[in-house]
Amino acid sequence: MMVPFALMGLGALAAAMAPRLLSRSDWIDREPVLALWVWQCVVVGVLLCCALTMALTGAAAWGAVRGNVFAPAPKGVVEAYALSGYGPLAAPVALVLAFGAVWSAVMLTREIGRARAWRRQHRAELLVRSPALPGEEPSGERLVVLESDKPDAWWLPGTMPQLVITTAALRRLKGRRLDAVIAHEQGHARARHHWLLHCSGALASGFPQVTMFAAFRDEVHRLVELAADDSASRRFGRTTTALALVELNEDRGVFGPCPSALAQVPQRVDRLLAPASRLPAARRWRLTATATLVPAVPLLVTFVPALRALG
Repeated sequence: MMVPFALMGLGALAAAMAPRLLSRSDWIDREPVLALWVWQCVVVGVLLCCALTMALTGAAAWGAVRGNVFAPAPKGVVEAYALSGYGPLAAPVALVLAFGAVWSAVMLTREIGRARAWRRQHRAELLVRSPALPGEEPSGERLVVLESDKPDAWWLPGTMPQLVITTAALRRLKGRRLDAVIAHEQGHARARHHWLLHCSGALASGFPQVTMFAAFRDEVHRLVELAADDSASRRFGRTTTALALVELNEDRGVFGPCPSALAQVPQRVDRLLAPASRLPAARRWRLTATATLVPAVPLLVTFVPALRALG
C-alpha cells in the first residue's frame, strides 16, 4: 500500500504548505494571472492525489473496480501494485474518498444552481427596471443601461452575457475612465472568472475543514479583481483605471476609517498608482512550468510500479 500512502502524503503536504508558501511570496500581486494558474495547479494536484488513491484502493477492495482500472494493463503491471497487500483499510479509504468526490460534485452543482438563480433574479429585475418599449423586440443586447442614483457596473454572465451600467455611473465617469470600467468587466468575461469563483466556492463550502480550499476561494476573489484591473490598465493606463475605481466607489465608504466589505478597493487603487515592476519573463516561465509539473507528480508516483514492471 505504499503508492496510496505516498499519494495521500503528497496531497496532505501540498494542502498544508501551498497556502503558506504562496502567502509569503512577494510576486503574487505583481502577477495575478500567474498566481491564479499556480493556485489552480496546486488544487488540481491535491484532487488528483485523492482521485488516484481512490482508484487504487477501490481496485484493491473490489474485483469489479480492479477490472476497470487495470483493464488494458498486462498481468505483470497488476502484480507490481501488490493489491492484495493493501489489507482491510482499502475499502474504507476508497469509500471515504468516493463520498468526497460525490460531495464535491454536489457542492459544485449547488454553487452553479445558486449562481443561475442569482442571474435569473437579476435578469428579471433588469426587465422590470428597464422594460422594453412598446413595439420593441427583445434583442439580447450585451449592454444594459439601468436608471439608478448609485454608480455601479457589473458583468452578468450566462448564455446571453450582459454588461450592466447605471446612469449614475455614466454621469460620473467620463471618457477613458468609463472605458476603463467597461474594460475591467470585459476582462472578467474574457477570462471566464465566474467559473473559477464557482469551483473555489464549491470546494470551500463542501470542505470547510480544509484550510487550503478556503484560502483558494479568498485568493481567487481577490486575484480576479487584480487581473481585471491589469486588463483595463493595459488599454487605458493605470492612473485612469485607478481614478475610475475611486469615482465608482467613493460613495460606498470604502476609503473611510471603517471600510466595508469592499475594503480591498483602496489596496487596488494603491497598487495601480504605485505599481511594482513585473517579474522577468524568464522567471514567469519558470514559475509557470513548475506549477504545471505539480499535477504531474501524483501521476508519476502512481505509474512508477507500472513503469518498473514494463521496463
